[in-house]
Parts: sequence; C-alpha cells; structure tokens
Amino acid sequence: MVCIRRNSFMDMITNVFGGPEYDGKYLKTLVKELLHNLTMSNTLTNVVIPAFDLKRLQPIIFTTKDGKEKISRNALLSDVCLGTSAAPTYFPPHYFETKDEVGKTRSFDLVDGGVAANNPTLLAITHISREILSGKFEVRNIEPMDNKRMLVLSLGTGLAEHEEKYNAKDAARWGLLGWVYNRGASPLIEIFGDATSDMVDIHVSAIFQSQHNEKNYLRIQEDSLSGDASSLDISTTNNMQTLIQLGDNLLKKPVSRMNLETGRPEPVQGEATNEEALIQFAKLLSDERKFRQAS
Repeated sequence: MVCIRRNSFMDMITNVFGGPEYDGKYLKTLVKELLHNLTMSNTLTNVVIPAFDLKRLQPIIFTTKDGKEKISRNALLSDVCLGTSAAPTYFPPHYFETKDEVGKTRSFDLVDGGVAANNPTLLAITHISREILSGKFEVRNIEPMDNKRMLVLSLGTGLAEHEEKYNAKDAARWGLLGWVYNRGASPLIEIFGDATSDMVDIHVSAIFQSQHNEKNYLRIQEDSLSGDASSLDISTTNNMQTLIQLGDNLLKKPVSRMNLETGRPEPVQGEATNEEALIQFAKLLSDERKFRQAS
C-alpha cells in the first residue's frame, strides 16, 4: 500500500462523514505504469484474487484459469489489483468493465478482497478442490481436501499485539459513528477483519490436525505489532525499516500452531523455526517439480 498521510482537521472530518482517507490517484497511476495491459491470463503462475462487488453484494474471485477460459474474467491485472486493494475508508471503490464472448459489457464495482477473504487460505484450498472435482487439475489420483498431499503456506500481514482494546461497557454507548470511527480506529472493520481471518486459520488448522498432517500447514504471522508498525497506512522510511526487521525476527521464531481449544496460535516447542520450515517447504516443492518433469 503506497500512501501519503493527511493530517488536517478538515481532512479527518471529511474522512468520517464523506470520502476515503486517500483519493487513490497516485496508486492508480503507479499500478497502471507497472502492469500496462497485462491481464489475468498473463500471470506467470496460477493466482486466485478475491474482491467484493458492492453492486452485487457478493464476493468476486478472479483466477488465472478463469482468465484463460472466460473473456469476461480476463480483466486487466491493474484493475483487479486496484479493486482487491480498495480498503473501505482508505481508498475509493474501483469501477471497471470487461466484455464477454459476445461483446456484452460486464461491470465491476469492487472493494477490498479482505471484506470477503481477509485470510485467503481457505479460498485457495477451495479453488484447488474445485479443480480436482472438475477433472481439470494437473495432478491425477488426488481427492479434494487431501491434505496429505497438500502443502499450504499462509503468510499473515501482522496484527496488533493482543490487548483489551475495546470492551462491552464502552461499546454499549457507541452509535453508528462510534462503531465506524473510534479514537482513530474503526472497531467494526477490525472486528470483521480479525474474525474472518482467525476463523479461516482455525478451520484449516482443524482439517490438517484431524488427519495428523499439521506440518503440511504453515501459518506465519506476527501478532505483537505496536505503534506505527501496527498501522495500515504509515509508509515512512523508518516504519518500512521497522517492518523489515520484524520480518527478519519472525523468521527466527519457532513455528506456531493453532490451539483449537483456545483459538489462539502457540509456539510449538521442539520444532523448527519459521525460516527452517520455509526451507523445508521449498525443498519439498522443488522435489515435486522435478518429479513431475521427469514423469
């Protein structure tokens, strides 16, 4: 996310009562300059990108496969990126159009994919399972949700350190504005975002742990961010360097796994660090690619 922070009192008032924090013009220019006329079908690997359509009030999923098979879904990558990153209150929704096989126009009114899939891990697994069921998956003799043959790497973008940020007593006095904007934060957005993300982690963890294949699911997430590092839109040089250092430190931490009783991830004693687990994942994927090429 590339942002220039607004500070004036009138800007804050505008943000609360009408208009996003940023107009998104610079981001749009940058994305279009980088991606030019590339479309979903041009991605170097298979991708699955969620967004949410305000007009239809439903998730919209863009995939490389659909881009190659359906003209109406072979949208410009720049449009898909701007749509899936249009976080409510931060950026304006992104509108664009595509044409189908007979030239009929299809329109999209998109906001951030995190509204529908703040943690897209389950979305990726579902996409693979759908491909298997359709008989179009490149690997044969595999069943949907066969986690013995799946390696799932889920990279979080960081969470503020666990604290009692809100409570029922205070929330009982909130009106509409209080739920949307409270001391510089948005409780409603935070609640929905954290809830959907954690539910996916719990669900996927339960699937893999129930089959004793928990090592095939690696979730790496920093859940103790504080200060500027926990903000979504502070892109100063100092904060970027802080985030890089936090990422380096996270690699040295032991692998964490979801405790299904408490609903919180816990470090696993006696197992590898995140860095070692990533190296092992990379080796397994490399061996699999060599095996497929030799077959």
